[in-house]
Amino acid sequence: MTKEHLKNGDKMKLTDEQIKSIAEDLECGMKVYVHKETNEIKSIINLDENIYADEEVWKADIKEIEENYDKYVEFEKMDSRESFQVMEEFVETVKDEELRKKLELGLSLSKPFRNFKDIIDDEEEYREKWFAFKSGKYIDYVKERLDNYNNALE
Repeated sequence: MTKEHLKNGDKMKLTDEQIKSIAEDLECGMKVYVHKETNEIKSIINLDENIYADEEVWKADIKEIEENYDKYVEFEKMDSRESFQVMEEFVETVKDEELRKKLELGLSLSKPFRNFKDIIDDEEEYREKWFAFKSGKYIDYVKERLDNYNNALE
């Protein structure tokens, strides 16, 4: 992994491996911080969503980020609207008409995330396709956030 140093105003460039790593950590519910100059990645559990997490494990990284917040770019997971949209887009790719209708119904009822998970977990072939699809969408999401950050520098 190469570390490219940024001067003020230079765009942040991340490798495909770094983007994939950020996407995977976001999918797992982490908050990810990337140092603007060194591209060092720090992934920290989202303590707001994991109230029983052992904060001690993350203490040094949290302190570093809090003390130098302006030196990091923060990446957060997709919000619920974006996550829902990803599920809808996946449903459009499902060739099995019966399963597609089940998923569409599940998304239209209350607790759409739980319904989707319950339905897809019972479908081995499509469960694997779902995870691959979602991972690809998270990679696109990270690239988009990176582009937004870089465009704001112009």
